[in-house]
Amino acid sequence: MALLEVKDLRTYFYTQEGVVKAVDGTSYVVEEGETLGLVGESGCGKSVSALSILRLIPQPPGKIVSGEIIFQGRDILKLDEDEIRKIRGNEIAMVFQEPMTSLNPVLTIGRQMTEALELHMNLHGKSARDRASELLDMVGISEARARLDDYPHQFSGGMRQRVMIAMGMSCNPKLLLADEPTTALDVTIQAQILEVMNRLSREFGTAVIIITHNLGVVARYADRVNVMYAGKVIETASAIELYANPKHPYTVGLLNSVPRLDETRKDKLVPIDGNPPDLAHLPAGCPFYPRCTFRVDICQEEYPPFKLVGDKHYAACWEAERVHREES
Repeated sequence: MALLEVKDLRTYFYTQEGVVKAVDGTSYVVEEGETLGLVGESGCGKSVSALSILRLIPQPPGKIVSGEIIFQGRDILKLDEDEIRKIRGNEIAMVFQEPMTSLNPVLTIGRQMTEALELHMNLHGKSARDRASELLDMVGISEARARLDDYPHQFSGGMRQRVMIAMGMSCNPKLLLADEPTTALDVTIQAQILEVMNRLSREFGTAVIIITHNLGVVARYADRVNVMYAGKVIETASAIELYANPKHPYTVGLLNSVPRLDETRKDKLVPIDGNPPDLAHLPAGCPFYPRCTFRVDICQEEYPPFKLVGDKHYAACWEAERVHREES
């Protein structure tokens, strides 16, 4: 049985401009110990799908309209508030995009780290501080015990993100959601943070969902990749298969827009023309139709089925086989 199974999840936001279908029928599976990359442009529904797993969607204006989120055999959407609180931070943890907005500026790092240990692990006093110090040391923060009494503003951006990872791993969760954990960091620190996450996930057998728009991150750390567009997963495959044999025009566009070391300096990147669709006014057919170079008439009229196009490789595209041939 899979660790996590998301089935036909729909999360909408009700605004004055209309109903924004941020996640609109998304389905995917996460196996135990697996690292899954969730990629796509900003506004495609990546973060909202992760927040939906922990039921952290602000209501109003947001609402999980329908679907199932099966975690270890339980539907998270059917749990009461007390039951979901026992899962948050304990069995499923999350590392947010900007740690300074997640850490409380008036509480010490030690107090914020020991809170989850007291709540979920029944550790108190010296035992909790010892565990917190051990976690900080584990993520590469020197003089860990002394730093427990420091406040978030006394840490650099990279150090704060390490603290967030330590907090996320404090209760040995089965699943870690990492929502663009390196966006605000420089390239060198990004690599260090990702290596820390990768090492910890391997050591503890924790499954990880990495939400990112950086395909380089996905190539190095993900076992499997889900590509999202307009609130739906439009292609999924192993990372190796996806890079070698993309079968959705949007995935091809994402790959073509990434700089490559094996190309000459004179080669120009190929951007994806146009803009993502308005999620409050989605078209009847494929939402990528206006930007697609492989489009045919049916694309404008009907949304393509999510079908098998290779070994454990699925794509939602009417012209998947033609895309494969032209890009091979």
